[in-house]
Amino acid sequence: MSQRRTVRSRLERMAREIAKFGAVGAIGFVVNFIVFNICVHGFHLAVVRSGVIATAVAIATNYVGNRYWTYRDADRSRRSREMSLFLLFSGAGLIIENGILALSHYGFGLTSPLADNIAKNVIGLGIGTVFRFWSYRTWVFQAQAVETAESFLTTDAVARVDARK
Repeated sequence: MSQRRTVRSRLERMAREIAKFGAVGAIGFVVNFIVFNICVHGFHLAVVRSGVIATAVAIATNYVGNRYWTYRDADRSRRSREMSLFLLFSGAGLIIENGILALSHYGFGLTSPLADNIAKNVIGLGIGTVFRFWSYRTWVFQAQAVETAESFLTTDAVARVDARK
């Protein structure tokens, strides 16, 4: 019974982590959406340039939210390493997000404001978010994620040994 509670506790902790990451991401989405549309329709900048600017502003917003809320318990002793990895993986997410926008806008000729927003803020951001969540929890804010993964492995190993008895 104790193992069941332990697994449940870990799953609840992971669910909270995903919920917090999602809340931070939702704020980042709103920032991204607003900045993108202001750049495109207010300043009349090119679509991909606007996407890169909007994503960069959202990345800064998301770093603050993830560092000080979602992963506030992660090791802070290696802040420069954390920031470097965060920017690296966020940059990869930026390329995914705006690459899909560029492909839609310039490759497929889908140039309406609705098509641009769907390509960037739905498809690109969706794929980029999955990538970012995986990379942030695996590499950037590592202490909490590694602890959770190790505890699952330990529980699974114990359960397998107990099952063989």
